[in-house]
Amino acid sequence: MPGYTHVEGLSSADVQRLREVWAPLADSVRSLIDASIRSQVGADEVAAVRAQIDDATARLRAEQIDGPFGVQFTSDGDRMPWGNPAIGIRNPIAPPLVMVKDADGGVHTDFHLGAAYEGPPGHVHGGMVAMVLDHVLGEVAASDSDRPRFTGTLTVRYLRATPLGALHAEGRITRTDGIKAFASGHVSDAEGITAEAEGVFILPKWARG
Repeated sequence: MPGYTHVEGLSSADVQRLREVWAPLADSVRSLIDASIRSQVGADEVAAVRAQIDDATARLRAEQIDGPFGVQFTSDGDRMPWGNPAIGIRNPIAPPLVMVKDADGGVHTDFHLGAAYEGPPGHVHGGMVAMVLDHVLGEVAASDSDRPRFTGTLTVRYLRATPLGALHAEGRITRTDGIKAFASGHVSDAEGITAEAEGVFILPKWARG
């Protein structure tokens, strides 16, 4: 499938080195996004900062790929979905989620959502909650295979507004049926579950061999 690229000659050590270069840049831009939302500095200072940002952007664009980052695989089997808006370490829009596989086959992630993800005042935008659940369920749906499963359907039930701040999400496979995996999960805060989801994830035609 276009966008899935095997990169020859790139070792796990090389991937770690690249991670150490690019992840801090995304962290800095993520902090910049938060500051641009909450700052109260004057117009002259905003103009000066904007000029510096435009200069930095031009320097980064001096060498860049055509199109999006895609998903890159190394010769050691490392997966690099670094432009992904949920987990991409090079994507400042991503929280990013760090997925952890559980001993029972499920997955979970603990993460923080700040001002950039606000919908209702003080709370996470519902679309962001859905994206987190889509990714968590999609991750667990593909955990029994080296091939991805794509979202067929996703049903989200919002039990209450999800507050900004420290959050937890988890997912598990409930059953499989041929090319389909059925998964469920939830997002929670310190007070309990805020949203639940169920989804059907399908092995795409190009990956069925």
